[in-house]
Amino acid sequence: MKISLIVATYNNPAYLYLTLKSIMNQRKLPDEVIIADDGSGDDTRLLIEEMAAESFVPMKHVWHPDEGFRLGAIRNKAIAEAEGDYIIQIDGDIILHPGFIADHMAMAKRGWFHSGSRVMLSHATTATMLDRKTVELPKNAPERKKINGCRCPLLMHMMRRYKKSRGGYVRGCNMAFWRDDLIKVNGYNEDINGWGREDSELAYRLINAGIQKGFIKFGAIEYHLDHPENSKDNDARNISLMEQARMSGNSITVHGIRRIAP
Repeated sequence: MKISLIVATYNNPAYLYLTLKSIMNQRKLPDEVIIADDGSGDDTRLLIEEMAAESFVPMKHVWHPDEGFRLGAIRNKAIAEAEGDYIIQIDGDIILHPGFIADHMAMAKRGWFHSGSRVMLSHATTATMLDRKTVELPKNAPERKKINGCRCPLLMHMMRRYKKSRGGYVRGCNMAFWRDDLIKVNGYNEDINGWGREDSELAYRLINAGIQKGFIKFGAIEYHLDHPENSKDNDARNISLMEQARMSGNSITVHGIRRIAP
């Protein structure tokens, strides 16, 4: 099984540096890393070039112009470029546990896609890690959702069928899919612009296509660096598009990896 790790980013090279550093610390490396860049400037490009020169695996930079928050569109470009059978997806403000890739690989199963959870790092912890340029968490840091940082491979497998909810609830910053399943549903719906719901809309269409959702507990751990929230101005419209996917039973979006005539 060949693994493509897709990392979404936008104009935040200090955070992306820590994310890429944590990828290089993995016990099991992916076969390639693809940076899905939603229009960042030269600082990000130069960082990726520097990190790619040090990386043990190929690192690709997939970019499009900055025309607002178009996360689904840049992820589609990355999916199209991916050479792996299995795609693991994170954001560029995440620190990965050293066993993150190995855990996702262990949970991979045909006919399923998986979403994991995250530990929310505090502002103080984030500032310390950025200042020290380290992916080592300070000891006894008072983080939110700390239970999500408990790793136990035995419990992870015992809770393989655990579902956070029966619907499309997922964490887009910690997801894994078979690439051919993503192609089957035509990837992300690029009609969703602005923050939010693109991951849940995709999840509903995967479920409509007969692909089951799993939620990983006690494994595939990641730590989310603190930052200001994105604007939610488009949230109502994006919720409407998500609900259309849920209610219609449709699995394919017409405005995805490839354009399909409606």
